[in-house]
Amino acid sequence: MAAEAGKVDPMKQFLIEPLVGSEWYVGGLNIAFTNSAMWMLITTALLWVFVFGGMKRQLVPGRWQMAVEAFTGFIDDMLEANVGKEGRKYVPYIFSLFMFILFANLLGLMPIGVVGLHPFTFTSHFTVTGVLAILSFSIVLIVGFWKHGLHFFSLFVPHGTPVPMIPAIALIEFFSFMIRPFSLALRLFVAMMAGHVLLKVLASFVINGINAGAGIAALVSVPSFLLMIGISALEILVAGIQAYVFALLTSLYINDAEHLH
Repeated sequence: MAAEAGKVDPMKQFLIEPLVGSEWYVGGLNIAFTNSAMWMLITTALLWVFVFGGMKRQLVPGRWQMAVEAFTGFIDDMLEANVGKEGRKYVPYIFSLFMFILFANLLGLMPIGVVGLHPFTFTSHFTVTGVLAILSFSIVLIVGFWKHGLHFFSLFVPHGTPVPMIPAIALIEFFSFMIRPFSLALRLFVAMMAGHVLLKVLASFVINGINAGAGIAALVSVPSFLLMIGISALEILVAGIQAYVFALLTSLYINDAEHLH
């Protein structure tokens, strides 16, 4: 019985569970309010609080205002470096995207839950990261065709390509371009999911080692627990890096739409 109690399912943390309206269906699709939706709302609410709390415009800015201005300046500098002066109009979107992913990743690492529910990292679901990637990709397409019209297709033919190579190069560039949202979503999804699975596996080592007795606990549980602390710190770093990479690649894709080479 002790062994059964010590079992940890590393995939259970990714299970989407309905909280309200489990029997709600529209067009055959279940539209229940889930734990994933709840944590999205929590993330959105915290993002709004963070932004509006830092918009006091004090002559001597406080720490909160300085934090918001620092993140805004960071995104502004990134866009100016990758897109140029035209990138300033994308600051609100890229800032919101970066902060939303960052908050979501960090909230999923909390050791305590909200209203009795364990933290849920919705960025570990490909459906969520896929929607974010498609949204960013849609902006790229809209900007590209709005500014350049059909000339936007010249993106698939790099300058200086020999004429006989144009069909093959254009096809390769087209598939490379179309796979961008998939790779963008997959990178974030895999990074967040892998780290959480590893933490759960180590947690099972800790629990099973303790259940097995003091000797096994010293050999297995203690090293596993110390490793969990290190990986948790690494996960915090990864949470920020993945938010940055998602925002950075989005800005690079926008640059392709703004400036055809």
